[in-house]
Order: sequence, then structure tokens, then C-alpha cells
Amino acid sequence: MDLAGLQREMAAAVMQPLDRKDGMRQRSANGRPMSAVAESFIAPNSRLSAVERLEIYNRQYWFRVLGALAEDFPALRAVVGPRRFEAISVAYLTDHPSRSFTLRNLGAHLPAWLAAHPEKAGRRHRLALDVARVEWAFIEAFDSAERAPLTVSQIETLDGGSHLALQPHLRLTALDFPVDDLVLELHKQQKRQTSEAGVERETEHEEESEKPLKLPRLRQRSAWLAAHRVDLSVYYRRLEREEFQMLSAIRQGLPLAQAIAAGFADSRVAANSQAQRVRTWFATWAELGWICAPELESLIKP
Repeated sequence: MDLAGLQREMAAAVMQPLDRKDGMRQRSANGRPMSAVAESFIAPNSRLSAVERLEIYNRQYWFRVLGALAEDFPALRAVVGPRRFEAISVAYLTDHPSRSFTLRNLGAHLPAWLAAHPEKAGRRHRLALDVARVEWAFIEAFDSAERAPLTVSQIETLDGGSHLALQPHLRLTALDFPVDDLVLELHKQQKRQTSEAGVERETEHEEESEKPLKLPRLRQRSAWLAAHRVDLSVYYRRLEREEFQMLSAIRQGLPLAQAIAAGFADSRVAANSQAQRVRTWFATWAELGWICAPELESLIKP
């Protein structure tokens, strides 16, 4: 076996999910005994067999990635309950194992994966999906890039053909439930349950801790949210539907006139009030530093 082959073999073994007792599974994904897999590239020592040595890495890998995912999505964990969240995490990470040098990207596909697997979150699926979307928006807003915003005087020179861009850290999310306040509250409640090493695992007799939290009554109602960063802190801001649509159109690269039209598509806002809305929004966006000049490459048509 060459070095690349050995690395692939060991990575596959280490990244294989644990069994129900948090130990290494007896067989690999292709049915080969794990003892044989381990012995193909690991020597035993005076205290441990080859498979026991490999199991150390297997367990450490899974405890680390499960802990990291729980640390990034504490509100989702609270909504569905620790036991169901762990099952979600294992199933998700089996489909989307870590492919990045940083654990920051571990949950990048989780909202889309939950949308495709509604049965995994149980009866709170739609609420859980919105919570996951908000939590991932928080992560992206926290460490995405920041560019120099346009000044108020620069914004005043814009016309209908102007192309604009939004701050990379500004994340726009459409929701079925207004869950931003819930997420913020659950983050406070769950903060002590996570650490750099991962989530404290509950014992079997602590049955109450395995249940989803009792949540305040939350009625289904469409909401539009912006997650953004100010002075290294992330904030959520509720948007009007038209404001959300206009920002989304700007992000898509539409010129300003078309972005405004897209914002008020199917809107009940009276035509004589739309101009004032746009002025108010731009004043707010300018104050928050959301509007940037587009990168030159985006303006070059192929």
C-alpha cells in the first residue's frame, strides 16, 4: 500500500460512525472486519491490539466533530432534544463528513440536509429547520469578510443603472417562523452545556435532559431576517418582505432600478409610499455599512 492509499484507508476507518456503545464498529462500510483493516497498517503494542489503537482515533474523531456541531447549533439541539440531535448529527456527518481544514465549515450543509430529511427532526421539523438556518447565518456573519462600505455621499450619486454589492458578512434568511428571539434565548440557556472539547454527555438516568425543551408558543408566520456583524459582534435584524427582496436582488447583481422593482413585486405597499420606503432603507443600510461597490470582475460580462 502506498502512502496515499494508507491515508485513505485510515481516514475511512477513523471517520466511520461509532456503534451504539460509542465504540468502533466490528466491520467497515464494505463488510471487512475492522480487526483486519487495523492490522493492515497499524502494529499492536505491549498493551493494545491494532484495532484497539485504531479505536482511540475513531472515538476521538467522532467525539470532536459531534461536539463541534453541537457547539455551533445549541438552539437546534435544545429544540429537538440531545438524543435526537446526536442521531441527526451522526446521520448528517455520515452523508457530509468533514472536508475542510477547519471545523467552522462542518455545519455548512446542515440546513439543506434537514430540509431533505424532514423525518430526522420529528414533529418540530419546520421549526428546527428555521433554527438551523438562523444559527448557520450567525456563523457566516461572524467570520465572513468585510469590505469598505459606500459613504452616504456616494450613495446619493446612485441612479437606476447603478450596480451595488452587499457586505459578505450580511446573511439574508427567509423563515417560516420568527425564531430569531428564540434562538438568542436558547443560546443563553445552552451556553454552559458546550465547551471547546464538546458537549457534556448525559447519563442514562438523566431522562429529563434527553427531552426537547418546552418552548414558548410560536405561531407560524413568515419572517425575513438579516444577520450582520458590527464591531466583531453579530446581530439579527428583522426586515420587511420588500426590503428583503430588494436586498436579495442587489446581491444577485441586478441594477438598482430592477432591484427596486423586484423588491416591490406583488407588494401591497402603495406606489406613492414606495420611494419613501427605499429612502428609509438606504439610510439604515448606509448607517450599518451594508452597501458596497461591486467588485470589477462581477461587472464584466462574458
